[in-house]
Amino acid sequence: MTILQYLHHLDQSVTLSINGFLCSSFTDAVWQLFSNKYVWFPMYFLVILYVLHRLGWKKGGIVILSCVLTIFCCDQFANFTKETVARLRPCWDLKMLDGGLRVLEWKGNLFGFYSAHAANAMGFAVCSSLGLKFDKRLRYRGYSIPVIIWAVLVGISRVFVGKHFFGDVMVGFIIGAAFALAFNRIAFVAVRTFKL
Repeated sequence: MTILQYLHHLDQSVTLSINGFLCSSFTDAVWQLFSNKYVWFPMYFLVILYVLHRLGWKKGGIVILSCVLTIFCCDQFANFTKETVARLRPCWDLKMLDGGLRVLEWKGNLFGFYSAHAANAMGFAVCSSLGLKFDKRLRYRGYSIPVIIWAVLVGISRVFVGKHFFGDVMVGFIIGAAFALAFNRIAFVAVRTFKL
């Protein structure tokens, strides 16, 4: 068995363990809520208003733009890797279904590496948290910790609903954070350059 095969088998086992953990109609509804990206649009809107309120329209606009670019790049890169890597989603994998995988949503496309939900959520959380540091008047631990926890719950919900392997989600978190750091750095340079 190669290292990649071992990691894939381990990922399958971890995914099945998470997917079947503490199942109930209530928890299923909670994970479906976190997995539904449209439910979170009002939260994004409130964060945008908060950023503009704290930073003003110039700095705030740059931070919001960096968040939008982060999500766009996470999403488009996910589309590219899904078709390139061509790793089946667990909900399409007969071995996973035979192993007891619970599928709580429409199956979607065949391929799922990596999770765009996880990348987008973590990218937004990291980028907006770092962007708020442009406001020197306050520390934002009160914002950063809850929004990171929210991003983790959004990502892990994809395992609970049967749409992604645990590894897909972990890679999504890393890629989302990486794009967020890159665009936050660009935003920092723009703020310094234009002396905003």
